[in-house]
Amino acid sequence: MKKLLFGTMLLALVIVVPIPTMAGVDIHVSIPLPPPIVFAAPPEVIVIPETYVYVVLEVQEEIFFYNGWWWRPWGGRWYRSHYYNRGWGYYNNVPSFYFDVDPGWRGYYRDHNWYGHRWNYERIPNQRLQQNWKSWHNDRHWERQGTWGVQSYQPRPQQQRQELRHQRQQQYQQRPEVQQHQQQRQQQQRQPQVQKPQGQQQRQPQVQQPRQQPQERVQQPQRQEQRPQVQQPQHSQPQGKPEGGEVEHKK
Repeated sequence: MKKLLFGTMLLALVIVVPIPTMAGVDIHVSIPLPPPIVFAAPPEVIVIPETYVYVVLEVQEEIFFYNGWWWRPWGGRWYRSHYYNRGWGYYNNVPSFYFDVDPGWRGYYRDHNWYGHRWNYERIPNQRLQQNWKSWHNDRHWERQGTWGVQSYQPRPQQQRQELRHQRQQQYQQRPEVQQHQQQRQQQQRQPQVQKPQGQQQRQPQVQQPRQQPQERVQQPQRQEQRPQVQQPQHSQPQGKPEGGEVEHKK
């Protein structure tokens, strides 16, 4: 019974996002919202080494905090919100920070090990995160104070980090749900090409303008037909004379 109610709630949560087309026509596409996640208390997070991305620990779904937003992938799409448990809105892209996050961070978290180094991560309550995330980012707190809790931390070269980003991006594009979402977007972008005849509606006033000229030409003969009606009294006088002459002739 609970699964049935949950499925009904999921179908009811739908937002409409206008997608601009090349033809200047907005096509409204229904994009489902991710299912809600119930938290018994505000979640604790940890910061991913070599980033300023924070991850939620107590849920199986991936939920990140970065730059003042909570981020969440679902169904090959991305959503973000200012709240960890509500207010999700569709984000029409992949956030740039995501490819800096190692996909195996959960295993490193369980083993307290980050690439062969002891990882003494810090669990950060939500209230402390909200109060300090901006100053931590601006002051480069995690590099200077604790190197993200990784013992004997050595930053990886920039070229190696770029190669890892590229590799993670390719792996992300190969996910079935991501490929399915991209196919749907391509189909939606092709729809405006079928609706090009809508642009012909703007040319209708140009076709209707010449139709006003024949109306004036039709009215001109009507004025000429009225002139003989005014001249009818002039013919009535001569008609009276013969009638009178005929009467006098009979007498």
